[in-house]
Amino acid sequence: MIKLQEKPIPINTSMVMELSNVTFRFPEDDEPILQDVSFTIHQGERVVITGPSGSGKSTLLYLMNRLYPESCDGILSGSITLFGKNQADYLPGEVNARIATVFQDPDSQFCMPTVEEEMAFTLENLNVPRAEMEKRIVEALDTTRLTHLRHTLIQTLSGGMKQRVATACAILMEPEVLLLDEPLSHLDPLTAQEYVGWLDELQKKYGWTVVAVEHRLDAWKDFFNRRLKVISGGFVEQSDSVVAAPILFNKRNTSMVEETVFEALDVSVELKGKTLLHNASIKLRHGEIAVLAGPNGSGKSTLFKAICGILPLSQGRIISRQTLPGYVPQSPEHLFVTQRVEDEVLFSKRAEPRIVGDLMKRLRLDDIHDAHPFAISHGQKRRTAIAAMLVEKRSVLLLDEPTSGQDEAALNELHQLIRTRAEEGLAVLVITHDMEFAASIADTVFLLKEGLLTGEFNAADVWKDEKLLREHSLLPPIGGGLRGT
Repeated sequence: MIKLQEKPIPINTSMVMELSNVTFRFPEDDEPILQDVSFTIHQGERVVITGPSGSGKSTLLYLMNRLYPESCDGILSGSITLFGKNQADYLPGEVNARIATVFQDPDSQFCMPTVEEEMAFTLENLNVPRAEMEKRIVEALDTTRLTHLRHTLIQTLSGGMKQRVATACAILMEPEVLLLDEPLSHLDPLTAQEYVGWLDELQKKYGWTVVAVEHRLDAWKDFFNRRLKVISGGFVEQSDSVVAAPILFNKRNTSMVEETVFEALDVSVELKGKTLLHNASIKLRHGEIAVLAGPNGSGKSTLFKAICGILPLSQGRIISRQTLPGYVPQSPEHLFVTQRVEDEVLFSKRAEPRIVGDLMKRLRLDDIHDAHPFAISHGQKRRTAIAAMLVEKRSVLLLDEPTSGQDEAALNELHQLIRTRAEEGLAVLVITHDMEFAASIADTVFLLKEGLLTGEFNAADVWKDEKLLREHSLLPPIGGGLRGT
């Protein structure tokens, strides 16, 4: 375990953050994203921020570490006090020695090529003596169980592994406050469970104040003791009650056509002498919804990139009976080519205004139709990219973690859209760690582990086999994930 100076939680906790009548607006917006927000956070508290996708949760988090308004020319009124000092009185970077942040998209905070170099860079920014760096890096890697990745190129890692590296860098800072923006969104279920348990132990030992943005509370169980909920109009409600109920979906009724529409045959991918994927074969039929699941780093996103030609095949072939598959990656902004959300969805030559209008409304994009695609929330970016692919009317659609960053309403609408399109003949392959979503929508489950496709299963059989699930770092869906047939 990392040997930080132990900080037992005091009986009379001191205030670490206070927001008083805070209103915040981006310069290009007519209305504030947060309005008249007031609350106090004390040392050692565990606070979760919830609310609809795009409501301002991440914005609130970034006001707590002075990233906003400094980095976005935002317009701020009211007062923010950090450790008893007005936030405006801190020098640039000064407060970040005490407040560590793990962003929703870990790629946005990496500066160096390898894990070790990124950790060293973090310590250099804190003016840690070089002689002490090695010891702290070794301890942090050991604590986060990332020692085997020390010399690995960060960009070759899966989204979940990147999230763990970002957390390791945050721990290196020996913070008083840890801000987390959906830290479980890219973690496989077993790793997410272990992450929460590990964070629970460290928080109790070192007295960290933990503030996390989260949509799905069920994986956290009783970790949090207070909730801040961002509601309509940018206001914030406070509650000591944190309900951790799973999101339940209507069960899908299968009606597939037997004709095969897509095949990946004996696909292998090798990069810089390392085999990332070995002899993977997948077949999809018209109207089939399949889930590709497995541990972080097992090769799921690699398979998607190989299918789409982003990564070269070292062996095997791809057979697509009709159009090439549509693809929405984990970082959907890589697809954006316009400066308006609506233009992004309309970009395809196949886009029909009537269909675009319906998708915009159903995926709750109509209120942000004029926004720049890079300026919206992570969940909204995913829905924009999915809408753009759905208007393409391709016969196969690949979705990499589409549920990340989505609130309950958005998840249910996405669930219904996928089902409807499947009934029209679309074949869909989904990478997801959301077992409730997977259990409710999948006809077939493909399991990957260490670059090997370990099997193709009828979905109903997978959720009953706890041994099989645990071998692939998965957990059974809570309550079956279903609310009816």
